[in-house]
Amino acid sequence: MRRIWSDKCIVLGVTGSIAAYKACDLASRLVELGAEVVPVLTKSAREFVGAASFEAITGQRAITEMFEPVQNPAIEHIALATRASLFIIAPATANIIAKAAHGIADDWLSTTLLATRAPILFAPAMNSNMYSHPATIANIELLKSRGCHFVGPESGRLACKTIGPGRLIDVQAIIEAATPLVSGNHELAGKRVLITSGGTREPVDPVRFLGNRSSGRMGRALALAALARGAEVTVITGPAHVAPPYGARVVEVETAAEMAEAVAKHAPKADVVIAAAAVADYRVKAPSVQKRKRDGAPVTLDLIENPDILAALGKSRRKGRILVGFAAETERLLENARAKLQKKNLDLIVANQVSVADSGFEVDTVKGAILDRAGPNEEFPLCAKEEFAERLMERIVALANAESDSSGIGRANFVPGG
Repeated sequence: MRRIWSDKCIVLGVTGSIAAYKACDLASRLVELGAEVVPVLTKSAREFVGAASFEAITGQRAITEMFEPVQNPAIEHIALATRASLFIIAPATANIIAKAAHGIADDWLSTTLLATRAPILFAPAMNSNMYSHPATIANIELLKSRGCHFVGPESGRLACKTIGPGRLIDVQAIIEAATPLVSGNHELAGKRVLITSGGTREPVDPVRFLGNRSSGRMGRALALAALARGAEVTVITGPAHVAPPYGARVVEVETAAEMAEAVAKHAPKADVVIAAAAVADYRVKAPSVQKRKRDGAPVTLDLIENPDILAALGKSRRKGRILVGFAAETERLLENARAKLQKKNLDLIVANQVSVADSGFEVDTVKGAILDRAGPNEEFPLCAKEEFAERLMERIVALANAESDSSGIGRANFVPGG
């Protein structure tokens, strides 16, 4: 995501909630991603956090007063409103939401929200009764109707000791919700992308299973890359170490049969299908209904083949749908991947070298090649999975641009950077 955030100007509005301290973490994460972060603290926010903290984190002077002496004309509210790539209001109180909804401009932040034409993302944080009050609900809906965006809140125990909706959502979720807004990339806007992710678990008995080491990191990275391009993303995930990103529709499954059923349900509407899950090839024919006890005797498991989800997709694919598969290989990488590409009627396949250090399962990096049914191979060195996901998504968009068909996924609909 660093490529997306680098050199972007982000105005971070912090308002008077006990969750204001979490905005320091958000500012730090945005700076790490390469963004220029300009902190704006309302009078109420300064009752909870100090401007000095944000200035130390961001390297930018925090804006705290409407009429303070201007040392740098570039931070004057109209100039900054024009220059900003994105406004993030986190935490967003009921008060700032009401001001924004009704055009009240009585401090620096509320005034600049009226002046900007940049995307605005609110991350609400307040008492549950305040959040569920009809006035707050109406204000949020009004802002949404005007094109503003919201992320969260979460439900849980609040500072006021009540339990319910109103907690500031996790900082990572705020960043993920903001990424499509700041990217300016709409290559996949209006398109449905289906991604399978994680591994599967095939029961042996009520407490044991056959599985693999898939972490779900690749599926997550691919979902982020698709969301950043404006796609509507559905992730069908087996058990994984990481959760799919905020903004993706998530369908959780456990076994290969459950994943096959979910894919059969969601694939017909998809414009792009990326099969990144590590699906077990076999399952136990008759899992024990009780826990198997160790008695010293040899154990034999009778295995039968699971449904071949990717082959079924290739066989039933409609014209215009892009189908991408993965091949995790320990030997004859390109040869085995090319055979799978042809046999399963894919457009692209990722040959994933899982026999080398730092590539494949349970790590953040990958090495291998992208094979094209109609073009040359593209080998890639060891790189971060997020970097690779960007590269693969660019190939998918380029492939869609090269195809013009009655499905509507053609050159006219896929304009890079459009």
